[in-house]
Amino acid sequence: MNAPSPIISRFRTIARAEGISFLVLLFIAMPLKYMADMPLAVKYVGWAHGVLFVGYWVAAVPLFTKLKWDVERIVGLGAASVLPFGTFVMERKWL
Repeated sequence: MNAPSPIISRFRTIARAEGISFLVLLFIAMPLKYMADMPLAVKYVGWAHGVLFVGYWVAAVPLFTKLKWDVERIVGLGAASVLPFGTFVMERKWL
């Protein structure tokens, strides 16, 4: 059995972290902001999620340039990055 490409391993790690941060933002931080009047939860989790979102796209570039993924996958990665649980579904399907 071949070891996964370091490009895929790096992307997988960042995609998981980005997906988790998105879920924490949606299901923990935002309810804390609007139901418990704790806006700092969104500030800090949102900031972390933003950094991970940028990292997700930076890590995706080699998938298209070095691994020659097609346009369908570029669109799929874009959709996965903005849908709750999307990065986890994408990981199962393509990685």
